[in-house]
Amino acid sequence: MIIVSGWLRVDPQQRETFLSDGASAVQLARSAMGCLDFAVSADSVDPGRVNVHERWESEIDLLAFRGDGPDDAQQIAILDADVRRYEISSEGPA
Repeated sequence: MIIVSGWLRVDPQQRETFLSDGASAVQLARSAMGCLDFAVSADSVDPGRVNVHERWESEIDLLAFRGDGPDDAQQIAILDADVRRYEISSEGPA
């Protein structure tokens, strides 16, 4: 299993536009083969932060969906980011 998790920094005045523009990508990801979860959401306390969480069955599934990554408009809107990929060897209830 692969987890992709982290944050993006965007202009606080543009965050809602950034999120709504990316909603179709979230829907596509959730219907993609191997996607177990996919969320891009507003942070509850930082108006310029967007949280990212993805869970995939395999790296092959992740890479097949990801392709070239964010489109140019999304990439320009991202001012900073810290998003990491984790390979999970086991899982269980929290």
